[in-house]
This record gives sequence, C-alpha cells and structure tokens, in this order.
Amino acid sequence: MRVKDVMTTSVVKLSPDNSVRQAARIMLDNHVSGLPVVDGDGALVGVISEGDLIRRSELGGGIPVADPSGAADERASAYVRRSSWRVGDAMTANPVTIDEDASVARVAAVMQERGIKRIPVLRNGLVVGIVSRADLLQAILSAKQDETAAGDEAIRRSILVRIGENTGLEGLDIKVAVTDGIVHLWGNVETADCRKAARILAENVRGVRGVVEHYAEPYPQ
Repeated sequence: MRVKDVMTTSVVKLSPDNSVRQAARIMLDNHVSGLPVVDGDGALVGVISEGDLIRRSELGGGIPVADPSGAADERASAYVRRSSWRVGDAMTANPVTIDEDASVARVAAVMQERGIKRIPVLRNGLVVGIVSRADLLQAILSAKQDETAAGDEAIRRSILVRIGENTGLEGLDIKVAVTDGIVHLWGNVETADCRKAARILAENVRGVRGVVEHYAEPYPQ
C-alpha cells in the first residue's frame, strides 16, 4: 500500500504572509494539528503546528525562551518565532516530507524515527496531501486479510516466507507444520517477544484457525 492510497488530499494550505491568528483559527475550524505552508508557486516552505503555537508570547509567562547565555542570533531567532505575527516567522522550516509513491511502512517508520504526527506528501515537489497517524490507523482498519491461497501446505510456505521478512525471527530455525488449519511451531525461540511475534505472524495468515507452540519439545522426525 502506498502513501497516495491513504493520505488526505483535501489540504488547507497557508502562505508565509498569513497571520498566526489565522493559522490557529484554521486549525480549530478544520480539526487539524498542523498545516503546510507554501510559497506563491505552491512549493512547500514549512509547516506550522500546535507545537509551534504553544511557544507563543500571547500565552503569557512560563513559555520557554532561549538561554540568556546563548548566542545573540539564537536568542533573536527564538524571539522572532514566539513574537512575530507572520506564519513564515513562526513555522518550522524545512519540514520532513514524503513522496506519494512511498510505502505506508516507510511513512510509519519516518513518523516513529522523527517523533512527528503528520507529513506533507509531495508530487514533483508540490504538496498533494497530508498523511497523518490517523490515516495510518484507518489503513489498518480497512486492510484486507492476507490473501494467501488456502490449504495447509500453502499456509506453511507463507509462514516460512514471512519469518524472513524483518520479523526478528530470522536465524531461529523455526519449524512449521500445519494440520487442518492449525499451525504447530518448533524451534529455538527463547524470548517471550519472539514467541509472540511468531504466533502473531502465523495468526495473520489466511486460513489459520489456531497456533500451537512446541518450543520445549523436540521436532518430530
């Protein structure tokens, strides 16, 4: 599944010359926590989010400011971000972006690595959508069950293939047998997390009716 299959295409965009108050109002009216900022040619120049706005001087005392002992330009930049009325001054410049043809797995990894909730989606350098954590949750809900062909041998082959797909189970010499849709697992799987991963992997294959673990038993010859 690709980003373009799950992204939100109805995107409200701001100009750097819009006001911070306008940005706050649009976020509230549209129930979003961040907005892309584009220049006159439609190219992305930044993102303004709730995180940017909660640093604002309008919120009064207690707002973190630059270290008084820091460099003058750093303190000046922090002052501009918390005090200017322009979106272009308050936004986060050079935001993380993703191409519309990237995989959903890739965008999920980027969100996790960077600790962000939404990413602008680009096509030829222009914003064509936004993908958020909520979009990924919706993709999980709408995902079809594994369409592997039915049959015990097909199930067994599918499980063996999936074990090697960055699951943490590679190299554990897991043995798999399937009888009437019941998966039986043997092997050197010592940790609880790896055992859980093997069980869930098997359960996610179409046609599986149950999983039985035999890790403490020798594999029948």
